[in-house]
Amino acid sequence: MLKFDEQKQLDSVNGALAIRGEIESIVDGICQKGYKNICWLGIGGTYASCLQAEVHMKERSAINFFVENAAEYIKTGNKKVGEGTIVVISSVTGSTAEMVDGVKKAQDAGAKVIGFVDYPDTKLAKMVDYLISYPKNEQLKFFMVADRFMYNAGEFDEYHELYAELDEHLARGLVEVEKAADEMGERLARKHMNDSIHYFVGAGNQYGATYSYAMCFWEEQHWIRTKSIHSAEFFHGMFEIIDRDTAVTVFIGEDSQRALSERVAKFLPRVCANYNIIDTKNYELKGISEKFRGHLSHLLMRAITTRIDVHIEKLNCHPMEIRRYYRQLDY
Repeated sequence: MLKFDEQKQLDSVNGALAIRGEIESIVDGICQKGYKNICWLGIGGTYASCLQAEVHMKERSAINFFVENAAEYIKTGNKKVGEGTIVVISSVTGSTAEMVDGVKKAQDAGAKVIGFVDYPDTKLAKMVDYLISYPKNEQLKFFMVADRFMYNAGEFDEYHELYAELDEHLARGLVEVEKAADEMGERLARKHMNDSIHYFVGAGNQYGATYSYAMCFWEEQHWIRTKSIHSAEFFHGMFEIIDRDTAVTVFIGEDSQRALSERVAKFLPRVCANYNIIDTKNYELKGISEKFRGHLSHLLMRAITTRIDVHIEKLNCHPMEIRRYYRQLDY
């Protein structure tokens, strides 16, 4: 097994859970004043996290919310964004051009912005109306915001029960998932390290993971060509190009859209001999109630795919931090 800093992982997740008090204070204050709607605004990987928050909320909440791609919003705008809009963003660097311009446009329209910005001395950190600065764990932070808004709307009675379990068990549980996934991760890395193209399929809160894993990890960091597709769309075009040797990986989570990905997984053996099924249900998460596992499937999948990444990185002798063009050129 390729070792990782277990204590660092534990501290990272527990630290993210510990900022829930800050999140609750901000969201509670907004709810007391009143708000019109919520806009999840992102670009690239952060847009993928917005898509996960969207799926998470839409089957649970009647709150008026929507997702915007920052680059599209800058050019097209959205009349829904204005006085009473709460925009939620996340940024590691605090300097991504599309996010800076998108936040400015939203604020000019009258919106207030909750910003998770890893570095507090950056441009975005100084722009947002409510700043929380803590690194990584983007999806967990977004879900904590969504959950608190839903709790305050009377839509999430199990809020305290869930977070009591997460505070006690999530960090250790995710570390154990990562350990359990290592052998599979190495096997899949060896099988696909030289792929000319690889297809990723997923649904529900896994679709954001599917989209970002294909684009932000395999393409951006491993330089392996990919395509991501929603399981609901797989049978409307894409499956016609699948043959015996096509490299396909299906992500299966445990939320309400699980059956969409199960349908793809059931079909693939009929036409393909080069597919992989990664199902979060196969991984234990000690201390977490069964009813909450769908809520957390995307976090399990990230722990699992991390092991694929470290093995591809080693096998291909290609450090994941190297970029050809991203932030290397003007574009």
